[in-house]
Amino acid sequence: MTYAIIEASGKQFRVEPGRYYDFDRMAVDEDGTVEIDQVLLVSHDGETMVGQPHVEGASISGTVMRHLRGPKLIVYKMKPKKKTRKKRGHRQELTRLMIDSISVNGKVLAGEAGTSSAAATPAITAAAAEEE
Repeated sequence: MTYAIIEASGKQFRVEPGRYYDFDRMAVDEDGTVEIDQVLLVSHDGETMVGQPHVEGASISGTVMRHLRGPKLIVYKMKPKKKTRKKRGHRQELTRLMIDSISVNGKVLAGEAGTSSAAATPAITAAAAEEE
């Protein structure tokens, strides 16, 4: 299993190819591609590359699926004995990003050019259904 730990939106995320993650709003159009170069760790087939602070030559490519808003959070401020109360709501602006591939020094470790058993299974199933 191949995964990477990246730094994006001021937070650290553990990402895998073929999965989507919600980041703070990015200035990229929907169906646009994003390259993230701030990779802190890459693990591939039991080998782990740890950066100091970033792994050199490592990058993550992803596709923006859509922009959305997170769940509503209620912010309630109250000062006791002063009759002061404020109730506010907040929804964070998010970008849903599908991770396409993890690459190091131009070599794709997993993702687009890598082998994906999940992607191959539906094609085999569809071919078997057509024969019947």
